[in-house]
Amino acid sequence: MEALLKEIKSCTLCVPHLELGANPVVRLAKESKIMVIGQAPGTKVHASGIPWDDASGKQLRRWLGVDEEAFYDTKNFGIMPMGFCYPGKGKTGDLPPRKKCAPQWHSKLWAEATEVKLTLLIGQYAQKHYLGEDFKKNLTETVKNFDSYLPKYLPLPHPSPRNRYWLKQNPWFEDSIVDYLQKRCKTLLYEN
Repeated sequence: MEALLKEIKSCTLCVPHLELGANPVVRLAKESKIMVIGQAPGTKVHASGIPWDDASGKQLRRWLGVDEEAFYDTKNFGIMPMGFCYPGKGKTGDLPPRKKCAPQWHSKLWAEATEVKLTLLIGQYAQKHYLGEDFKKNLTETVKNFDSYLPKYLPLPHPSPRNRYWLKQNPWFEDSIVDYLQKRCKTLLYEN
């Protein structure tokens, strides 16, 4: 695992297309129980090299019901985004994750991460990639039907502050799915 993570950290596959250069962000251990697959690091995470080290991460940890210590313990959580480097700025936010990362690295990481019991698919890029034809007509419908993907996957919206409108329009998410997520995390991390 360490050799693979070192190889990923030195990846320069997309450098010509990255406005801030390469800084692949990934955390994982063979023992990781929960895999977090998001989109791609933002500028703050690119600068720190620490995944989910921003407002989105704070919201995600609240949804999970864990503190930073538990979240950054790779025995608990593995973190591999769809794009490992900051993709650049687009017209309405960050660009989509680079399409080369997941095919290049995910299967190699999965071969090493043999203890994962739950995979959180955060945002439509991760959901479309992993759910394929089982992705519903949109993210809302996919998240609403979360129980049809269990026990392997749990689709979630992105916890970005930009998603405040979505969260306000879909109160069922906080009322039922966050409650389920916190109970499942507690079971996987502390009761096994």
